[in-house]
Amino acid sequence: MNRPPSPKPKTVSLDRALSKMGVASRSEARRLIWAGRVSVNGRVVRDTEARIRLGQDAIRVDGEQAQPAARHYIALNKPAGLVTTKSDERGRATVYECLRGLDVPWLGPVGRLDRASEGLLFFTNDTAWANRVLDPASHLPKTYDVQVNGHLTEEELDQLRRGVVLKDGALARVAEVRVLREGKVNCWLEIVLHGGLNRQIRRMLAVLGYEVLRLIRIAIGPVVLGDLPKGAARPLTKPELLAIERFLHGK
Repeated sequence: MNRPPSPKPKTVSLDRALSKMGVASRSEARRLIWAGRVSVNGRVVRDTEARIRLGQDAIRVDGEQAQPAARHYIALNKPAGLVTTKSDERGRATVYECLRGLDVPWLGPVGRLDRASEGLLFFTNDTAWANRVLDPASHLPKTYDVQVNGHLTEEELDQLRRGVVLKDGALARVAEVRVLREGKVNCWLEIVLHGGLNRQIRRMLAVLGYEVLRLIRIAIGPVVLGDLPKGAARPLTKPELLAIERFLHGK
């Protein structure tokens, strides 16, 4: 009896292979490859798109066997004034300055916070986990404390829930919004998003005529910022990771 042919092994590009193994970000991996520092099965490869069979092909960087790094999951309290990128073409300070001194391999940010925003930001070298956390279909809530100049009316709060047409024509809405406290000239809102467009909260409030004075992400799903000092990072705990998994699986 003839046996069906074995399925071909799944392949990925060389730069993606290095990223998936936690060796380097894809941009850093490309630089390593172009510099001739990466070999596959004993042969130097300078093509970032070369197809790699993960788990079968022997990849070396600077002569050392590239091994999948242990998985790391980090929570950071991002200060305002840092950009969420590994390196910035304009020379601005980045969130990676907060990760210096940590005994971890390369980690990538899970989503972003803009330069002016603060609060909870995840980092990991587990790209599959990061993609599931970021998938809008997961509806993983992200909670923000937002200070605005002025006081929103109940009608304006309802409009944020129903949806606001942004200047680029996109329709954006919040999952939840409530007033936390009010001062004489400004107020604090708690806003919950599922998914989220780039700078969504700032853009929505700008359409209503309000300026965001301060924006702090205080929770991602079941993980809360708590009393983590500004600029400090810590590993996500096993209970936190399990809680995220239960949420992502609808349990």
